[in-house]
Amino acid sequence: MDDAEVERLLGRPPRVTHHDIIGHPRLADARRHYVDRFLAVYDGDPFLVRLLIESGRFSLYVLALVIEAAQDPLRRETWLTIGALKKWLAMTGTASDRHVDHLVARLCAAGFMTARTSESDRRVRLLSLTDKARAHDRAWLAAHYAPLSVLYPEHDYRPVLAPSAEFQVLHRRTAMTYATFGMRLFFSEPDMLLFLNHAAGYPILAALLQAAMRADDTHPAVRYSDVGDRFGVSGAQVRKLLVAAEERGLVKLHARGGRKVEITPKLWASHDRGICGGMYFHDVVFVAAMQARALAASELRGAAS
Repeated sequence: MDDAEVERLLGRPPRVTHHDIIGHPRLADARRHYVDRFLAVYDGDPFLVRLLIESGRFSLYVLALVIEAAQDPLRRETWLTIGALKKWLAMTGTASDRHVDHLVARLCAAGFMTARTSESDRRVRLLSLTDKARAHDRAWLAAHYAPLSVLYPEHDYRPVLAPSAEFQVLHRRTAMTYATFGMRLFFSEPDMLLFLNHAAGYPILAALLQAAMRADDTHPAVRYSDVGDRFGVSGAQVRKLLVAAEERGLVKLHARGGRKVEITPKLWASHDRGICGGMYFHDVVFVAAMQARALAASELRGAAS
């Protein structure tokens, strides 16, 4: 992880590093807390999983939130449009132009996004996230900061653990500066991409990790027969994903017909590196957002005096 790049963007050294997080003695507790909070956001809502959980869909949704929060009505190049989404996602290779059109249409149909004609340029269609999408994003942010609060209780994450709409916009606007860095982190763990690129892949993995962490055995083999129903995918799709994971040495299938799955040390390690990268990124953005909020408050006081 390039701490020097973060220091240049942040204007100060990061207060925690990826190395600090992955070597933290309470990392197992943070992982358990993260998995529980993540599943609390998505469990029991297969439609939401199918709509948002897959790397291309998730990248577009979060990118839309960030662009919208950072846009300037007077600068057309900053507007949230389909063209802007296509430009950013082309850099990551996560979605073709046609795929972006399809995903935007899906988000609009599901009530997560709207499209309207720009008043200043009738040729441009502006996109906007709805209150429904923003409410989901606040829950998502809280779930992803929860493990940081386990590792670093001395850091006050309350503004994002129970975020207001105002702080949510500030956080997402701040994240625009770190978007390229964040995307690199998101795609930096190849083994995790197997799950992130599969429909409902990460919720399936999270459910299996949760069951394994709750078992008494050191390396338990847990059943996965009901996992597909929880997230709106077929048992055949779940098995196909797990067979691919077994070929990479990430899981071992047991029992007759491979109806139980064991998480291997390789997958535990890959998952931990992935969530540690996420925590590193989120702490950096949080610090930057708090700096921006303090600066804005200082300028407001100066203007009033």
